[in-house]
Amino acid sequence: MPDLNLLLTLDVLLSEGSVAGAARRLHLSPSAMSRALARLREVTGDPLLVRAGRSLVPTPRAIELRGQVGPIVEGAKAVLRPAVALDLTRLSRRFVLRSSEGFTETFGPKLLALVAAQAPGVTLRFLTKPDKESAPLREGEVDLETGVIDAGTAPELRATPLFRDRWIGVVRGDHPLAAGPVTAETFLQASHIHILRRGLHSNEIDEAARAAGLERRIATVVSGFSTALSLVRDTDLIATVPERHTEGLRKGLHGFDLPFGVAPFTISMLWHPRMDGDEAHRWLRGLVRAVCAAGSKLLA
Repeated sequence: MPDLNLLLTLDVLLSEGSVAGAARRLHLSPSAMSRALARLREVTGDPLLVRAGRSLVPTPRAIELRGQVGPIVEGAKAVLRPAVALDLTRLSRRFVLRSSEGFTETFGPKLLALVAAQAPGVTLRFLTKPDKESAPLREGEVDLETGVIDAGTAPELRATPLFRDRWIGVVRGDHPLAAGPVTAETFLQASHIHILRRGLHSNEIDEAARAAGLERRIATVVSGFSTALSLVRDTDLIATVPERHTEGLRKGLHGFDLPFGVAPFTISMLWHPRMDGDEAHRWLRGLVRAVCAAGSKLLA
């Protein structure tokens, strides 16, 4: 394997054109620098510097190498140099955020406003999260993800809680159930939308209802919160959705407490550990936490 330290030695030798001058710059003895030159001649198969009177002159091969070695050495120094302080005003970068539907509509506007004010050169791309597959985070296709941590979450991912959420029932604003408290009887008499999805889903709603001796009457089955709430706006159907997560989708609709107990849950932010030390990524994580912490309160 080549000794990469020889690149720095070669760069200084070709720059100085003198063994003594190169030795002084590298804080080496003249004899040590002479040995380094001998090693470089052996590796390159070229004399590199030859005697011309009382000085040394570069060979054609040395002149060719001088144009190649300098940028390589400078690039290596840049890689090993300590990271400079993050300047958000000059940051130009795109981040990809993946979340279940409703998160972008609820928290996206405030997050975009903060990003635009602090780092106008940053672009956010929001993706809908169809599953709990960790490959997009692992392979760098996604920078941040939100969701519920469970047995299916990849163990190597970093995570921090964003907010607590709970399930609520939702009807249109002029629905009869919007006029007063919803009882177990009125809840059961109505027709419901069943939401089938991975991660946050309404299967646990039926499990909790059955545990309380109740059974929902399902009128239709859909695959997401957005579709369910769209149907609610123009029908007498009830949708059961996460309260805070879907706040941006529920404008103009009426939310109510369920007439049976369902365990609350925590929405977390996830990222790959290789991004821990990335200052720009850390800044974005802080913004997401701040935006979620500033959200509205849950129903009393």
